[in-house]
Amino acid sequence: MRALVWHGTQDVRCDSVPDPEIEHERDAIIKVTSCAICGSDLHLFDHFIPTMKSGDILGHETMGEVVEVGSAAKSKLKVGDRVVIPFTIICGACDQCKRGNFSVCERSNRNKHLAAKAFGHTTAGLFGYSHLTGGYAGGQAEYLRVPFADATHIKVPQGISDEKLLFLSDIFPTGWQAAVQCDIEPTDTVAVWGCGPVGQMAIRSAILLGAKQVVAIDRVPERLSMAEAAGATTINFETDSVIERLNAMTAGKGPEKCIDAVGLEAHAAGTVDAMYDRAKQAMMLETDRPHVLREMIYVCRPAGTLSVPGVYGGLIDKIPFGALMNKGLTIRTGQTHVNRWSDDLLRRIEEGQIDPSFVITHTEPLERGPEMYKTFRDKQDGCIKVVLKP
Repeated sequence: MRALVWHGTQDVRCDSVPDPEIEHERDAIIKVTSCAICGSDLHLFDHFIPTMKSGDILGHETMGEVVEVGSAAKSKLKVGDRVVIPFTIICGACDQCKRGNFSVCERSNRNKHLAAKAFGHTTAGLFGYSHLTGGYAGGQAEYLRVPFADATHIKVPQGISDEKLLFLSDIFPTGWQAAVQCDIEPTDTVAVWGCGPVGQMAIRSAILLGAKQVVAIDRVPERLSMAEAAGATTINFETDSVIERLNAMTAGKGPEKCIDAVGLEAHAAGTVDAMYDRAKQAMMLETDRPHVLREMIYVCRPAGTLSVPGVYGGLIDKIPFGALMNKGLTIRTGQTHVNRWSDDLLRRIEEGQIDPSFVITHTEPLERGPEMYKTFRDKQDGCIKVVLKP
């Protein structure tokens, strides 16, 4: 089969690789009908996430048709079923899965010793996202082996396009969880840093959840326009002071809720802390650039909430923890518990409350994947979200 394969920093190729096979009785094989490039894939592309190996198949936003089912998964899946595959691999039976904390499944990471060394405990296995999360082949391919397939799937109906359903795999529930973690009230101003795909979903989720005002922060015109189309007020951080604008919008009190949809590769317009992070990163003294986190802590209203769906990979420096503590801020983070939200979000799609396909700007064949990684990373050609068709 053909698949997008990581060969090193900024080196992704469309290679011929062996077809996946059933390896365990709970496995299934799906024929991929649509997949996507995620913003967090760019962290792999630029090699900010450790434990990648040459030959790893990328991708964790995938859907398709079941073509083979292991003996222990046949009670839940059958050949011909149409499924979206969550990026988190879940056993469905461990203590964390029973509690709905699917992204920290205790059994699905087959390299749990690596995760435990890095994080203190294991987290869930993820598709196509380094050996720290299990070293599983990803779904930017013609076929995908799904471990624990009886639990790791979302059955979806016929008659709804792939484009409306595909993002149930990651960015829609990720944006939704980011907003839910804010405990939004009707009087709240919610500020969202980053108007990429996850930020766009967080903006719309905050609006659906009844926020009084949503403010979107970015510098890319196409992204800001997309946020405005949803009803958000926008701030271009290259031309305006984010802190001054947010304080002006909130009578000097700051937003009650702040969402970091940027993560470890935060950019800033010539600020001292951004230059500091760049220098520390170049000397391998810091892995992640936390400008957004610092700004959120500073501007958030006392007793407010910070929600962090943006991916962080390692160590950050100069975090104003004194401000965080003294202002009484709450931080809620985490990879997404996809299956916790999937039934509700599928219902909202079916009822027409939201059509997640709005975020797609490019649809290309799988073979153009390496080129589209660069287009997406460099924000060329108005690119916000890429869907690939194997």
